[in-house]
Amino acid sequence: MNQNRPLSPHLQVYKPQVTSVLSIFHRMTGVALSAGLVLLVGWIFSLSLGENIFKYYAYFLDSWLGHLIMFSFTFALNYHFCNGVRHLFWDAGYGYEISTVYKSGLAVVIISLLSTCLIWYFILINNA
Repeated sequence: MNQNRPLSPHLQVYKPQVTSVLSIFHRMTGVALSAGLVLLVGWIFSLSLGENIFKYYAYFLDSWLGHLIMFSFTFALNYHFCNGVRHLFWDAGYGYEISTVYKSGLAVVIISLLSTCLIWYFILINNA
């Protein structure tokens, strides 16, 4: 084995760029969506266990921690969807110019935030 060969660069060597940060965040939201799916399955499963168990589950989801988890899940869903659409455009051969990459990345973040806040605005208005 040759000990003089260069090592591969890693995250401590590279300066974070918009594309790399958004890519890592896309992966993180994918993991968050998997965890949120477990929460959703738990909610459906609690329905089959009876009214008392469902009330406890609903009580947890109505707490500040439950709202924070569900808000984060909603943002992860919106971000993952918007960034997936961005990747579909790349797959079709559009948006490779560096200025377009930065603009589309910023658009993904802004649209994700706005759609999440809009969804939760309507949720909170309807529950008031």
